[in-house]
Amino acid sequence: MNLDYTVFEKINHLAASAPMFNPIMKFLAEDAQYILILGVIVYWFIRVESNRRMITEVLLAACMGVGISAVLGHFLYRDRPFVSHHVIQLIAHPANASFPSDHATLAFAVSAAIWGYRKKEGAIWLALSALIAVSRVWTGVHYPTDVIAGAALGIGLAAFVHLIFRKFKLMQALQTLAIQVYERFEIKVWPKPASDKPSSRAQITR
Repeated sequence: MNLDYTVFEKINHLAASAPMFNPIMKFLAEDAQYILILGVIVYWFIRVESNRRMITEVLLAACMGVGISAVLGHFLYRDRPFVSHHVIQLIAHPANASFPSDHATLAFAVSAAIWGYRKKEGAIWLALSALIAVSRVWTGVHYPTDVIAGAALGIGLAAFVHLIFRKFKLMQALQTLAIQVYERFEIKVWPKPASDKPSSRAQITR
């Protein structure tokens, strides 16, 4: 705890020694999650099978992360830094459970799941997630171990979900079925362009 608070102080006090970065950190801490959400939406509606499979993994890992984080927050309850210490708090936040960081959990679950399919783009998303994690400490609402635990949880869940879809045919079949059911409804309201449809010759060949 002493080391955790020492590192917290060093990062949090950058808000006073380098205030020119505070607007960026406030944005990252509060609103950068919407960039992740927008990315998920864009990937989904680029109507490519690999994207659809990737996003189903993203959503499953994220949902699991929310649930597990809530359980850990209940059984391993820890006050926010601003409850127990004098801090530089740049954003408003309820005095609820600090450990683990929900923001870090969700950000890393999403970015690690993307990295499992798209290494170069995934690295960029992971970098954004790291900045989000740092910003939560910078702005005074999390300890370093909160975001480290959240990052580990998010990455671990993304890797676990990716593994079960690769190893178990039943999971692959359920994933395929879910995507097909969705696409049956989607195509009724948003038909694919003719160029995206397989040609009759290709269908005969199959």
